[in-house]
Amino acid sequence: MLTRAQKEQIVKELADKIKRQQSLIFTDITGVSVGEIQDLRRKLREQEIEYKVAKKNLIKLALENHPVRQELSNKVNISEFKGTLGLAFNYKDPISSIKILDNFAKKHKNFKFLGGIMENKVLTIEDIKELAKIPSKQELLAMFVNSLKAPINGFINALQGNIRNLVGIFNAISNK
Repeated sequence: MLTRAQKEQIVKELADKIKRQQSLIFTDITGVSVGEIQDLRRKLREQEIEYKVAKKNLIKLALENHPVRQELSNKVNISEFKGTLGLAFNYKDPISSIKILDNFAKKHKNFKFLGGIMENKVLTIEDIKELAKIPSKQELLAMFVNSLKAPINGFINALQGNIRNLVGIFNAISNK
């Protein structure tokens, strides 16, 4: 059992993390094993995403001074959920945490999205699922580089084709 001072410290830490986040995703971890949560934490940590598990009452207290608190309670009522909740705090790329959590949810049927906050806007479960379909920043950069590279590769192939044709003509002449 946590003391009042420990609970106040947890609320203070959560409130600080909530202020600094680019995206915050609430998840229901009921029925997910501790080992599976540890694996999820490891994957998220690789992308510099923090995953915390906390009681819903402490989360509600931490959200009290947040600008979207009222809209969040209307769209994602934390009080309705049972047990402890998982919170994914992403401080850099708001989409990457959603993609990792979505992949985890596909493999673990008990793991569910409850909602979230991104750039001071409330996200519903449907919003999160739509955002999970968006390519990550790295994928978008790779697509951009490939689109820049394509005309250059085409030009090089055209030049090499002319050289191949010239070599083919010389071979045909020398074989006669």
